[in-house]
Amino acid sequence: MHIPPKTQPTKTKKKLLIGGAILVILLLLTGGLFILKNPAFQKTIAINGLSALSKVAQLLPIQPDTKKELAVTDQLVSTLTVKDGVTRSYLILLQNTAELRPGGGFLGQYANLKIKDGTILSMTVEDANLLDQRIPNGIASPWPLAKIMRTRNWKFRDSNFSPDFPTNAAKAQYFCRLGGCVGGSTFDGVFAVNSQVLDDLIGVTGPITIAGIEYTSSNASTKLEEQVEKNYLGENVPAELKQARKNIMKTLATELAKRLVSLNNIPKLAELAQTEMRDKNVMLWFKDANLQSLAASVYWDGAVSTDWQGDYLMVVDANMGALKTDYYVKRSLDYTVDFTGEHPIATMKYTYNHTATQGDWRTSDYHTYARTLTPKGSIYLDRVLTGGVNTTQDFNKTIFGYKVDVLIGHNQTIAVKYQLPDTITLDNYQLLIQKQSGVGNIPVSVHLISRDGKTYDQAATLAKDLRLSFSLPEN
Repeated sequence: MHIPPKTQPTKTKKKLLIGGAILVILLLLTGGLFILKNPAFQKTIAINGLSALSKVAQLLPIQPDTKKELAVTDQLVSTLTVKDGVTRSYLILLQNTAELRPGGGFLGQYANLKIKDGTILSMTVEDANLLDQRIPNGIASPWPLAKIMRTRNWKFRDSNFSPDFPTNAAKAQYFCRLGGCVGGSTFDGVFAVNSQVLDDLIGVTGPITIAGIEYTSSNASTKLEEQVEKNYLGENVPAELKQARKNIMKTLATELAKRLVSLNNIPKLAELAQTEMRDKNVMLWFKDANLQSLAASVYWDGAVSTDWQGDYLMVVDANMGALKTDYYVKRSLDYTVDFTGEHPIATMKYTYNHTATQGDWRTSDYHTYARTLTPKGSIYLDRVLTGGVNTTQDFNKTIFGYKVDVLIGHNQTIAVKYQLPDTITLDNYQLLIQKQSGVGNIPVSVHLISRDGKTYDQAATLAKDLRLSFSLPEN
């Protein structure tokens, strides 16, 4: 179909169309919840013309992957805003990536959002610690939490201990039922949102000043952390003050949402929303199988791939009592597969650069329980600068787990060497590297050593799940 030049969407209109849909999701998944439920600013979520979004997207000069994301966004938003008289509930997990967990950041708060006919009916927020107080003891923690952190009882705040978000979503709902999440414990969807989203949103709105404190795109999450943690340390602070310490988050969210609804920001929000979901700073799970399939089709579900047929790699960290030290830890990955021997041998090198110069209330030496996910059937061979390796099986993967310690101000490169299954061959070699939610962008170098000893290299950035293929002369 050809559209006459006079009626073709301009670049600005195209961005407004995209942004109009994605703005809804961003507002639902961030502090904009507060402003939307406030009677003084009550707004319906529905956006006119969303039903035509996917049709128009097919006519725009954009990449096929982006067109697919737009079509999925259209269907997801249409479900969130449908006027059918049904009340839907969504559990929103707020995760602090300065304290990294396998499923993103430390789970400090959650929100329970209820929507009916495209309008927010209610939104309740609670500290995870308060919910955990209502969860009975007796549920054994995952081995690393029990062994390293001496956390015997598994609770909601540690529910995101899997690198697979659908697993974490199920576990969060399980703990909600046990402890009774405020607003109810039955959900139509679960959304995880990392603290990086706050910094990125303020990058769109510009700096925000509250009570004399300026929040910018480079310091918002850390400044907020100081307000809700540093100022309330110690046993002399009354319990009622500690429980109210996160009220500043509501004030900041309200001001943030006021600015986000400005039409001038919609084009930037469109690009940002796409990036946040691709980078796994926002992950989605839906009870409805069709909606979940849609989220998975564009890799917004945060799932560990179980059906990939080629070589596979995922490195996952879990901060083990190292405070909020992940804010200072930068990572890089070097991966080599050697085909010169009888079996393919892989060597995974992971470098931790601890950039802090001294310890304080937020920072210490870095302690992590790391896991390397590899193709099922891989055999552990050797290690460098890690604790003892524990081998397990999950998600159709062989997983090597080990502890790593990095001193403040130091670089440390660890290595794990293992034999790959013989099904991994040099012919049409393909590699999937999946990214852990919350780690930021990671430089990656991949090296293949062919049967005659020649080395073939590729370099990339792990900003989202990365798929690499090599076309070698000998193939």
